Amino acid sequence: MTVSETCSLAKANERAIAYRSEGERNAMLALAAEALVGQTDFILRENAADIVACSRGEQFKDRLLLTRGRIEAIAEGLKKLCALACPVGEEVERFTAQSGLDITRVRVPFGTVGIIYEARPNVTADAIGLCIKSGNAVVLRGSKDAFRSNAAIVGTIKAALRGGDFNSEFIQLIEDGTREGAAEFMRQKKYIDVLIPRGNASLINSALENATVPVIETGTGNCHIYLEKSADISKSLSILINAKTQRTSVCNACESLVADRAFAEKYLGEVVAALRERGVEIVGDEYSRSLCSEISPASEEDYFTEFLSLKISVKTVEGIDEAIDFINGHSTGHSEAIITEDEAAAERFLREIDSACVYVNASTRFTDGFEFGFGAEMGISTQKLHARGPMGLRELTSYKYIVRGNGQIRK
Repeated sequence: MTVSETCSLAKANERAIAYRSEGERNAMLALAAEALVGQTDFILRENAADIVACSRGEQFKDRLLLTRGRIEAIAEGLKKLCALACPVGEEVERFTAQSGLDITRVRVPFGTVGIIYEARPNVTADAIGLCIKSGNAVVLRGSKDAFRSNAAIVGTIKAALRGGDFNSEFIQLIEDGTREGAAEFMRQKKYIDVLIPRGNASLINSALENATVPVIETGTGNCHIYLEKSADISKSLSILINAKTQRTSVCNACESLVADRAFAEKYLGEVVAALRERGVEIVGDEYSRSLCSEISPASEEDYFTEFLSLKISVKTVEGIDEAIDFINGHSTGHSEAIITEDEAAAERFLREIDSACVYVNASTRFTDGFEFGFGAEMGISTQKLHARGPMGLRELTSYKYIVRGNGQIRK
């Protein structure tokens, strides 16, 4: 099918999910979870074929890779969605207008959601699960590198739904993996109500610049950790190592370390040693290099870069004013953390840092829908209109006004 035909088919079957009861949606999720685990061998074979054919780097392959553990985690995420309250139909507010009209604002599904993304086959299942629970049809367009993996997941879930006597055609996967196909998808305003791009800066910028469909921006993650002068060194090392090295190819990994000079003078050598022990390349400013010869010179571009690898930039600052200015000036608005024992500094950081998620004494790696208790996520929104931060069920709804009258007419 063409891109337009695929989107049209999802739209035509929108009602098959929009008007299902919450119990029916939960049954669909349970069927999907059971099927994914049951078809693990098949999905892994298809994923292995994608890995073999992929000519991109190891960081990309890590995102592409599925394992038994990862498939079990995907299925567990779908099961957890069953336990969450469905936002559809939720009464946001109710009031009586001067005319006597009874007005209620209620949550409703978007309609048909488009997802365009790179690698990560888990996004395929997460997106389907979130759309089932929130009553949305969904059109998926993954990268060509992951097509067999994505097709295996979509096919498995749709077959399971059909086996449970549910219409599964509200779920569609675009077969066209070309750039032209991606551009065409971004222009399907007739069929797609909202487009969510999830991937590198190039993909996201392409969607923002070329889409005629309304876009929710899920931005890149140039995340910062600020070691304030009162920071505990043991806590700092534990959090920083986790945020930088636990998984490097994800958007919530730390890419930039900001350190008060007072802290750096005491502890920067210890911090650098701990990072280098784990294979991290470190670049920094002149002052940090004067304190530690193992730090290489940083370019201005480094401070704006999402490395997605074992590399980190270091910037030394003279106090919290400079730290906040630096982070707000270089961040992508994703996730930032302060490590401190000063409550006043913590509260000021929380108040003045302009990012979707702001942490005190915790790793930025927690910016994740699963970790936030959303069951899964559609992405991390770094914009400010409609949705911000991890996008769960409520972020996949709009609202409408239900107006009840008793013969009123406008005078």
